[in-house]
Amino acid sequence: MTGNPQTNSRPNASTLKPAVDPGAREALRTAVERGLPTAIADLCALVRIPSVSWATFDRSEVAASAAAVASLVRRLNVFESVDIVQAGIPGGTELGQPAILASRPARNGRPTVLLYAHHDVQPPGHDQDWESDPFTPTVRGDRLYGRGAADDKAGVIAHVASIRALVAAVGADFDLGIALFIEGEEEFGSRSFATFLDENRESLRGDVIVVADSNNWDINTPAITTALRGNVTLRLTVRTLAHASHSGMFGGAVPDAMLATIRLLATLYHEDGSVAVAGLTSIDVPTPDYSEAQLRAETGLLPGVTPIGHGSILSRIWSQPALTITGIDAPTVDNASNTLTPSVSVRISTRIAPGQSAVEAAVAIEAHLRKNVPFGAIVEIDDADTGEPFLVDTSGWAVTEARSAMTAAWGVPPIDIGVGGSIPFIADLVRVFPTAQILVTGVEDPDSRAHSPNESLHLGVFKRAILSEAFLLGSLNERVDHQTDTEPGQQPAPKKI
Repeated sequence: MTGNPQTNSRPNASTLKPAVDPGAREALRTAVERGLPTAIADLCALVRIPSVSWATFDRSEVAASAAAVASLVRRLNVFESVDIVQAGIPGGTELGQPAILASRPARNGRPTVLLYAHHDVQPPGHDQDWESDPFTPTVRGDRLYGRGAADDKAGVIAHVASIRALVAAVGADFDLGIALFIEGEEEFGSRSFATFLDENRESLRGDVIVVADSNNWDINTPAITTALRGNVTLRLTVRTLAHASHSGMFGGAVPDAMLATIRLLATLYHEDGSVAVAGLTSIDVPTPDYSEAQLRAETGLLPGVTPIGHGSILSRIWSQPALTITGIDAPTVDNASNTLTPSVSVRISTRIAPGQSAVEAAVAIEAHLRKNVPFGAIVEIDDADTGEPFLVDTSGWAVTEARSAMTAAWGVPPIDIGVGGSIPFIADLVRVFPTAQILVTGVEDPDSRAHSPNESLHLGVFKRAILSEAFLLGSLNERVDHQTDTEPGQQPAPKKI
């Protein structure tokens, strides 16, 4: 999708005048530049905390990260309350990981903005795959390396630094309402997210929601994410034997579980590698130019290995389903013996296109697997999880304000992009706050390698992301007629797909 600062806006008396006068914007720019060393130092301090939220990792590190973020937020001296909060995980008594919740009310007719990011991180993986220690922030060239340096501790600090710049430019007694929600378990499925929203609805309520957990087009071009794929993950177990048997004595007559699993998984794909599951849908949307050479450069696709799928490359990533086998439980090569394997389990991760419900997609995937089981093998499907896809309505005034802020900060207008990954909790935000306008932004670029070894943040992108948000906050702080784009008392709602 291409973006245009004017295409999706409906001008009125508010949007036709400059959102922030040049003097105010220059004061914000100066404040961001002066505060950048502090912002980078704050980010480095957070990266040093190994706040992996997965169940097998030390929860005390996530608690330490939450405490560090809360301390930064309190030192802003703009919020009436700053709390570390945990919510229950549905279906049991376990609490989710600690989140930071801060709020200040709007005054004099100003809107309220909810700023979201997350302070937990992915596991680092193998140390030998990193060029420097994953939890020792390291600058090489114009990039800061470390787990969470981009995803999403940079998003946390972008919020903090933009508020700090607003205070430096206009003082702490501004009228804009701000709610701040820094989650602690996004990388582990946001299991307590829905409960957290329901229990803290009034503290989180906003006219605009900024989700700082996405990408930019490149290091010189900002982006607003307008489409996100949903997800369906499940565990598939295939059984063919009551026990292992000698492969020499019975191989060729008895189907082992590995053979059955390979045959079954192969049915999930067409010859070109696209998904062959009946009932999974796609959408048809225009996409910017994106070459195979760029795909190869950004993904490390090896020479001679061809891309898969059909249609434009970005349509395959943004608006078509994709299916990946992300894990296999089977004998390892080092421990392999000459036996017929009785059972194999695999983790299947499916990305579903905007426009389809996750439940509908899950039903289609299960139906396909059961229909195509070879050799009468026994199939079990469990540990399923779903997340809804999302399309943003770009017709509201908040998107217009964001485009103006990004254009001023980056020097070029943003483009609208889709993202192949998923942010399922946005559906919960829409459910709880149906009239809020949602902006999905971020600090990452194509070389950030979030979730991978050598994750990094481009420091120039970081500066411009902070400046964009500072300009947006400054614009919203001057906006007193934020409901005039629609019927009195109402605002355009994002589309829940």
